[in-house]
Amino acid sequence: MNPSVDSVVASAFSRRSFFRFAAGASALASLPILTESHLALAQRPQFADPNKGIHIDANENPLGPSEAARQAIVDIVPRGGRYLFNLEMDLTETFAKQEGLDPETVKVFAGSSDPLHYTVLAFTSKDRPLVIADPGYEAPMWAAKASGAQVIKVPLADPNGAAKHDVKAMLAASANPGVIYICNPNNPTGTCTPRAEIEQLVAGAPKDTVILIDEAYIHLCTEPQSLDFVKDGKNVIVLRTFSKLYGMAGIRMGFAIGRKDLIAKYQYFGQNSMPVTALVAAKASLMDKALVPTRRKIIGDTRMDTLAWLKSDGYAVTPSESNCFMLDVRRPGRQVMAGMAAKDIYIGRIWPVWPTRVRITVGTHDEMLAFRKAFTEVMAAPAVAAELELPRLPGRLAETPFTHMS
Repeated sequence: MNPSVDSVVASAFSRRSFFRFAAGASALASLPILTESHLALAQRPQFADPNKGIHIDANENPLGPSEAARQAIVDIVPRGGRYLFNLEMDLTETFAKQEGLDPETVKVFAGSSDPLHYTVLAFTSKDRPLVIADPGYEAPMWAAKASGAQVIKVPLADPNGAAKHDVKAMLAASANPGVIYICNPNNPTGTCTPRAEIEQLVAGAPKDTVILIDEAYIHLCTEPQSLDFVKDGKNVIVLRTFSKLYGMAGIRMGFAIGRKDLIAKYQYFGQNSMPVTALVAAKASLMDKALVPTRRKIIGDTRMDTLAWLKSDGYAVTPSESNCFMLDVRRPGRQVMAGMAAKDIYIGRIWPVWPTRVRITVGTHDEMLAFRKAFTEVMAAPAVAAELELPRLPGRLAETPFTHMS
């Protein structure tokens, strides 16, 4: 039996203990690195068996790893008792060769969350703020809090239209930012900031400001990439992950690409050896030339069909080029999340600046058809008072206010 809205709300959150730990983290070494999975889990109204229901709330790729990546994992398992550092070097060299990079500018990580946090910790301080879009991916803000840095949130330009980074406002937000963070395409809106505007940002930033360009979703759009800034020696670090288009979120694989002196700053934070399964799956994915265009079309077609259906019914959505978009439900978004969860369909998250908009991840064709049916039913029902009582990150991490630029 599906849970009622009331039971969903009453269920609270069994993972509050995770956030109590986060709240009690007073030292940098004990601060957890918050990722998309943690942030999505925190707003999930009832943690259900991930094999049941439809989960379109964490920007995961339901297609999973490619067939070649899966086979590579199977083949390497018998050697899983070894560290096999040569696989890490091989993967780095493969990626560098494909992109025309110096291998020494590429560093391998278990996903892109670690280098995202490390970049903010290394280059921001109480005198060097973090500048970030609003709404945008929140994880860098928690790292900034750990470093004692001010967080300056800059509203997206044309929020009811293009919903892209406001580059001019971000440049004007601080005279001496440590890091300016760009997620392109943006999470949660799925919108792209044009290459010309990224160039303006790189050219206009103070000479010792690091531009952190998170390209977690870059393979899902046709906007030009930013690796050439690294080749040109700019103060730019680019993040890549295999969690999105490549479908390896649970396997954990990513890169940080930047000038050698910038990448060297990560040494302070240390790093463990990489899982051999992730290394071989990543290389197999890179070697499959048809994988990116094929999956871009599959996900893009489903996204476009869903957006067209929503717009035909009068709903406003962001013009996404990614695997997620923001949907204005015209009522408190938490109510709609609760109603959908009662039907075993998990959507979200909510960003405080847009309380009536919820983020929707693009699932499979069949999942999005189920989303349509449930969404129609939820929105036809009278608005209810019950909303999701979402947990906060309490304690010192939550007490530091962010600065919002108007």
